[in-house]
Amino acid sequence: MDYLSIANAPVFWGLCGITVLISLGQALLFMRQANKTSAEVNLPQELPKKAFKIGMISAIGPACGVFIVMVGLMASIGGPMAWLRLSIIGAAATELSAATMGAQAAGVEFGGEGYTLTIMAVSWFAMALNGAGWLVVSGTITPALEKLRGKLSGGDTKWLAVLSGACSLGIFGYLNANEIVKGLGNTIACLAGALSMVAIMKWVVPKHPKIAEYSLGIAMIIGMFFAVIHDIVMV
Repeated sequence: MDYLSIANAPVFWGLCGITVLISLGQALLFMRQANKTSAEVNLPQELPKKAFKIGMISAIGPACGVFIVMVGLMASIGGPMAWLRLSIIGAAATELSAATMGAQAAGVEFGGEGYTLTIMAVSWFAMALNGAGWLVVSGTITPALEKLRGKLSGGDTKWLAVLSGACSLGIFGYLNANEIVKGLGNTIACLAGALSMVAIMKWVVPKHPKIAEYSLGIAMIIGMFFAVIHDIVMV
């Protein structure tokens, strides 16, 4: 029997669906807790709704990239596992790299000749092992990090905002730096996204304030558009 027919068996769709539903349940619980907390601290009712809308729009760009990689993974490791991994992890490049390293550790090219059911199981194990470490760390160390953040801020909300902003800039700067060194197409995507973000905030938002809610998502899509144009022209 072809290994993909086993990988796409109904039993795997059911088992993977359980984990995806748990992840969905966690997201709903976070939303409920956020709404409960916003009411306890007397936040204006429209503020949480605005934040949710901004987050949802900003997620469109990254979700497109994840979906494209998921379609590619489905051809090699089956639909259920690709759906599971990219639903709970979402790091498309990381999952693809883990599956590839699992196959290479078994002496076979990922999805190539000799990629059997046993080799696919190795790829599955590599993907699970790759994500297990940070899941354990985030679950055990996050409470301590929250206390550390509180001590560093000294209870000053302004300093806490500066600290959180600096952390975000460092994270996104690190991610962009890794992408820029991969080639001109990635560099164009980063620059186009950054410049379009500046242009939107400087010239569009003052005239149309509501656009600010969608600015990050729009900038991401513009960056992706210019990267696609570069790839088409280079081909």
